[in-house]
Amino acid sequence: MTIHEQIEALRDELSQHNQMYYVQDNPTISDYEFDVKLKQLQELEAKHPEFFDASSPTHRVGGEITKNFETVVHEHRMYSLDNSYSKEDLLDWETRIKKMVDGDISYTCELKYDGASISLTYEKGKLVKAITRGDGLQGDNVTANIKTIKSVPLKLKGEYPEKFDIRGEIVLPFEGFIKMNEERIEIGEEPYRNPRNTASGSLKLQDSAEVAKRPLECLLYNITGSNLNIDTQFESLEKARTWGFKVPPIAKKVNSIDAVLAFIEHWDLHRHELPYETDGVVIKVNDLQQQEELGYTAKAPRWAMAYKFKAEQVSTRLNEITYQVGRTGAITPVANLDPVELAGTTVKRASLHNADQIERLDIREGDIVFVEKGGEIIPKIIAVDLNERPVNSQPTQYITHCPECQTELVRQEGEVQHYCPNYNGCNPQIIGRIQHFISRKAMDIDGLGGETVALLVNAGLISNYSDLYELTIDDVLPLERMAQKSAENLINGIEASKIVPFERVLFGLGIRYVGETVAKKLVKHYKNIDAVMNASIIELVTVDEIGVRIAESVTDFFNVEANTEMINRLRLFGVQMEISAEKLANQTNTLERKAFVVSGVFHTVSRNELKKLIEDNGGKVVSSISSKTNYVIAGDNMGPSKKEKADKLEIPIISEQDFLSMLQ
Repeated sequence: MTIHEQIEALRDELSQHNQMYYVQDNPTISDYEFDVKLKQLQELEAKHPEFFDASSPTHRVGGEITKNFETVVHEHRMYSLDNSYSKEDLLDWETRIKKMVDGDISYTCELKYDGASISLTYEKGKLVKAITRGDGLQGDNVTANIKTIKSVPLKLKGEYPEKFDIRGEIVLPFEGFIKMNEERIEIGEEPYRNPRNTASGSLKLQDSAEVAKRPLECLLYNITGSNLNIDTQFESLEKARTWGFKVPPIAKKVNSIDAVLAFIEHWDLHRHELPYETDGVVIKVNDLQQQEELGYTAKAPRWAMAYKFKAEQVSTRLNEITYQVGRTGAITPVANLDPVELAGTTVKRASLHNADQIERLDIREGDIVFVEKGGEIIPKIIAVDLNERPVNSQPTQYITHCPECQTELVRQEGEVQHYCPNYNGCNPQIIGRIQHFISRKAMDIDGLGGETVALLVNAGLISNYSDLYELTIDDVLPLERMAQKSAENLINGIEASKIVPFERVLFGLGIRYVGETVAKKLVKHYKNIDAVMNASIIELVTVDEIGVRIAESVTDFFNVEANTEMINRLRLFGVQMEISAEKLANQTNTLERKAFVVSGVFHTVSRNELKKLIEDNGGKVVSSISSKTNYVIAGDNMGPSKKEKADKLEIPIISEQDFLSMLQ
């Protein structure tokens, strides 16, 4: 046997042992025997670097140092999930999806594990990159750290697609978490707070050898890509398991919402028997074609729903109510509590939302209150223990003036929150607006974080986001914790942001009610900032999905002289204030004011490409057929009830070829 053959044989053998131990929980050799073989392979690879292979089991021991994690755009967006908390929520969801797809609907039920989301990309059966969820559009490249997790296959078995992404959760089992904390306590270190945060923090450790010491696992649940040759979600889980992934066997295919509820009820009782943290159940429409037909909202797939188990509750004392000012001037009351353990974290503060909430629950300083984590994320007060209320307790008087600038607060009719109207003179609003402007979904300025923005404002170097573009290295060097290199990175990051597309600039301006989706609608319709600025309320409401409230907010923003001055300064500095010529060249008004339903399987172009062509040419994609639908584009296997409804409403049914001809 040649040296190369010896190396390959050891790699194959060790990979098989890894699979048996970490994925199938069925070890076939002792740890000592494994370590001897691994050392033998390491020595052979060290002597013969010409036989390097990134998929070798030796890469599991780590050692690669990553000081700055590269930000990578997800090829396929990682969406959030809509949450439900009751049987009624799930029945409402079922009603919605049954209106949009034909035929019987089956579901795949899976447990929702509480860890750190990850997207793994495989090409020709080998792991090529691992990206954190980030904001769903882009995340951090943590490939070196993920390779150390034994349940992540570096090389796949069997027959698999040429290229695909597989999504999963990096978790830290209770047993390993307890052992890690015992070791920390033994050497006098503070124990970790909970498995989820520890797993998430592990992914960003700079030394992958440290990650390798942690007993992390990766549980996989979703395959994404093209030409996968998979028809259902349940089939995708079974195939992933045969390729070598650790897929929890608990997943179950069911044919009704009643069966879904039975699955939820069972695991709500038995979840504490599991070796990992879990906070709910994820229900997915099983048929992938039906998933494609249902599509996505701006934030979540319509074909999936997370059912959250009832949140843990604790009681503690409310010591003081303080008030925070947001970037829009909205005032948020905050309860400052005696520290209490809740769902694995120490809670010291909880949101009180608004004056109505305080009055409704009659919340007072000194009360013993019941606290839970809404969706097990944000702590909130749900009730007061009136039996424990002090005799001298006084009702809470909501503040009348801004806690930061002392301006009298206003509350508009129909609004639940109080606002500070001192738009240009209230420091938290100024800081908050600039922090929004530089955020990842807006200008995404490298080297500039929220704390640095506060330092810049408090030092008098900037008072609005257009001031950023006049900063120099000498301006920022005196700031706290600012060195030459970080100052250069900050200024370079600001300069680089000048090429950020117009829709993200418009979102970054921080106009009230103008989120990502609304910004894209406005940019698509008006093409440049001047057209948006000059649009009247009547003109704005004619734009798809722009209502009176949004239109009034947009016109109010541009009627403020200071805002128009900022826009003009941004324009002079070279920030993008119109759609790029390249993007504009791909857009027409050919399909303006026409609404399309896309249904079935297509061959010339994909469903997503069809939808993009409709939108790029001024049309609108709608999910269900109504009297307002202009055309139904029908592919193979279009549902009979959709055809029946289209015929009844006399809506033309066209093929993909008919549609493509319309564009020509």
